[in-house]
Amino acid sequence: MRQQKRTPSASHNKWLALGVLFLVLFPSPLTGQIAGLGTYTLLGRPTTARSAALGMNLLALHSTDPTIALDNPSLLTPAMAHTFTLSYISLPASTYAGDIAYIHQTKHLGPIIFNLKYNTTGRIDQYDEEDNNIGTFSASDYVLNIGWGLPIDSNFSIGVNFKPAISQYAEYTAAAIAIDIAGTYVSNSHNFATTLMARNIGSQIKPFSETMEELPFELLWTLSYKLNRAPFRLFFTANELQKWNLRYDDPLHPTTQVDPFTGEETSEPWIEGVVDNLMRHTLFGVEAELGKSLTFSVGYSYRQSAEMIGADIINLSGFSFGATVRTKRFDIIYARHNYHLSQASNYFSITYRL
Repeated sequence: MRQQKRTPSASHNKWLALGVLFLVLFPSPLTGQIAGLGTYTLLGRPTTARSAALGMNLLALHSTDPTIALDNPSLLTPAMAHTFTLSYISLPASTYAGDIAYIHQTKHLGPIIFNLKYNTTGRIDQYDEEDNNIGTFSASDYVLNIGWGLPIDSNFSIGVNFKPAISQYAEYTAAAIAIDIAGTYVSNSHNFATTLMARNIGSQIKPFSETMEELPFELLWTLSYKLNRAPFRLFFTANELQKWNLRYDDPLHPTTQVDPFTGEETSEPWIEGVVDNLMRHTLFGVEAELGKSLTFSVGYSYRQSAEMIGADIINLSGFSFGATVRTKRFDIIYARHNYHLSQASNYFSITYRL
């Protein structure tokens, strides 16, 4: 339960929240990772099936579902304490990932998340420079996430994730430390919620070689709204806010074309480029609540759809969907995220309440 009264300590906490949000809003010395130009992609992947069903990395809503706090620690509440969460992700190319999490209630600090994430490719054939098979090796990433949330008053809360990470690729090892900082507002009716988050602030502390690689830093703003007279909750996320230009030269859809007969060069109207770039920052989702035990979810990423579109081929790239079944002790969630025409990822999450 969120606090209903403001206390002197709550007033003090507001100054702390303002300091945290200042760091979120002005991460000027940080750079972002776009299109895989860095390492530790596990840090930027949705943790659980509920987020993946909506195609988003984190959610903002008032809920007792502990899975949303794994990505957004500012939503952590005592009602989520003493719960276990297991997730498994089947990725393309025989790669798989998952995590295990437990939320523990402490006497003085409140609930704390302990979460271990992993990503592995299994065994891979290894070859020397003369193309001789010399055996196999494995490639794995691990992230330990410790999350904590603090309610400021009945509407505002903040949260922090501390995430040391290690990668082991054959005989090569790298390590990094990252943190997430989030601030959330929830309306009195609990129908509206919004979060501003800076994810993966940090750096490598031990690189694979002499070159330090960037972490997938990202600044996001997300919100949700529950319709009053319909069983739907709408979701919206604006991601990669630290970088405006998310476009790149696509040989299948060039922005500049030359007429083969006249040689005249024509360029894309500037307004189309602005709108396309703006839409690449957006994610949309909707949940349909069919009673207290069943929820269906659908999400859409314009950027993913635009990047994976084929020549005169219509596919479901960028779309995601899923379902949640709730019982007194268990939540079972399934999601499918279509990355491109031939591959999709399947997410499975189970929550158990002690």
